[in-house]
Amino acid sequence: MGAAAKRQKREEFRKKIAAATAETARDGSACPVGSVLNLPQKKYYRQRAHANPFSDHMLSYPLSPAHMDWATHFPVYVNPDPTQTNASGARKLLKEVEVVDIGCGFGGLLVGLAPVLPDTLMVGMEIRIQVAEYLTNRIHALRHQQHNLLLHKTPSSTPATPEPLREQTPPAAPSTPDSPSETSFPTSVIPGGYNNITALRANTMKFFPNFFARHQLSKIFICFPDPHFKARKHKARIVSETLNAEYAYALRPGGLLYTITDVEEYHYWILRHFGYQGPQDGEGGEGNEDQAGHGGVEGLFERLTQEELDGDECVRVMMDSTEEGKKVTRNKGNKYVAVFRRREDPAWPL
Repeated sequence: MGAAAKRQKREEFRKKIAAATAETARDGSACPVGSVLNLPQKKYYRQRAHANPFSDHMLSYPLSPAHMDWATHFPVYVNPDPTQTNASGARKLLKEVEVVDIGCGFGGLLVGLAPVLPDTLMVGMEIRIQVAEYLTNRIHALRHQQHNLLLHKTPSSTPATPEPLREQTPPAAPSTPDSPSETSFPTSVIPGGYNNITALRANTMKFFPNFFARHQLSKIFICFPDPHFKARKHKARIVSETLNAEYAYALRPGGLLYTITDVEEYHYWILRHFGYQGPQDGEGGEGNEDQAGHGGVEGLFERLTQEELDGDECVRVMMDSTEEGKKVTRNKGNKYVAVFRRREDPAWPL
């Protein structure tokens, strides 16, 4: 009875969100600031912490990057020329998606990066349906709230880039993670208005090349991935020889791949699979950069120095803004960061 009651409450909550936003879309006005009815709350989007990436999750994915419809995710960046369409007939954007957060969870990194990279389009990919739905509603809510704040400003006030807001304050939209409603978005770009971030439900291990073309991305984030401690589960880790080759394909030369984990063994696993040997048999240290690993991409990535990490604002956001990062800080755990720069493609042998 307890489980059934929880399911019923979740359904009632989502129906309220759908009804409120549908009414807003009909009259053309923005959602009221601080509307309690539309608040996204995590307790209504609970799901298991792990998902089997090898299962058939009945996902929708484009046939190729040229078929991906980004217009519904970034409506304010749609090309005004109606003749500019992609292979599937969807409208093209004025700029391409450049940043990806793999396994984005509840979206702490995306929300933190939105004001840091206001002119960069970013997408979070999450396989868990409830979590992806929560993040989609959270982004819709943040967009509406920032739109309303701009409308309520007096003409003499100076607009400023807002800081990331808590999920308890904004209203939410009823769209699904795979197909957000274009009518529920503001129709103009607001600096810091969260129009540059979106979320979609996807299985990165299977369909990453279906979304992103060669050298399209400038940054890839892998934050606190599932460690899969058992040896027989290592094949499900998001860092592997095959997947690293796909990341190298999508990253442009000079692009960065960010990783962070609170599991030391996984940190050394990441280093080895990007061509840097970690400690062997209990030895300490961060590994020897002169010893090439066997990840198959050691010639395509170089590791950033500590000085470069200290000067990167994205590293600070990655450590402090994600939900897992905050939990590790509360528990006084360690965070292991490694960032790799994509090198130029090697020349073909003559």
